[in-house]
Amino acid sequence: MPWNLSDYPDSFKNFDHVVKKKAIDIANALLEEGYDDGQAIPIATKQAKVWADNASPEELRSYKYSDRPSKADEHDSKANAQLLDNDVLVYFEEEEWKVRTKEAKRAESTHAKKEQALARAKEIAANKETSVITYTKDGERQD
Repeated sequence: MPWNLSDYPDSFKNFDHVVKKKAIDIANALLEEGYDDGQAIPIATKQAKVWADNASPEELRSYKYSDRPSKADEHDSKANAQLLDNDVLVYFEEEEWKVRTKEAKRAESTHAKKEQALARAKEIAANKETSVITYTKDGERQD
C-alpha cells in the first residue's frame, strides 16, 4: 500500500519531517519494485536515516521544500532495477567526494572526506551485494 504524509506506517510517526518524507518516498519506490510492506518499511527507515545523516544542509533544505510524496507517484522502476546490479563509485568532483551508483544520473551523497564517502559507498554496496570502485582526487582508478 503506497503512503503519503497523511497516511504512513506508524514506525515513521516520530521522524523529523524531512526524514519521514524521504522514508515515504523510499518505501513507495520499494513497493513499486515488488517489495511487500514488511520489507519496504525497515529498508526505507534505515536508508532515510542514513541519507539524512549524510545530506548537506542544502540537500536537506531542498528536499524539505520539494513536492510532497503522493500515493500516486510513479518511480522509474526499470532504471532503478538496472542500477541495483551496478557497482558504487567514489570520486572527487567540485571540491568534494561523491558517492554514486555507476550509470546513475546524480550522486547519492557528498562528503568532505574520502573516508566518509568510502564508508557510505561500502554500506550501499553491501546492501546491493555489489562492489565499490574508488578513484583518486586526480580521477585515476584505485585498486
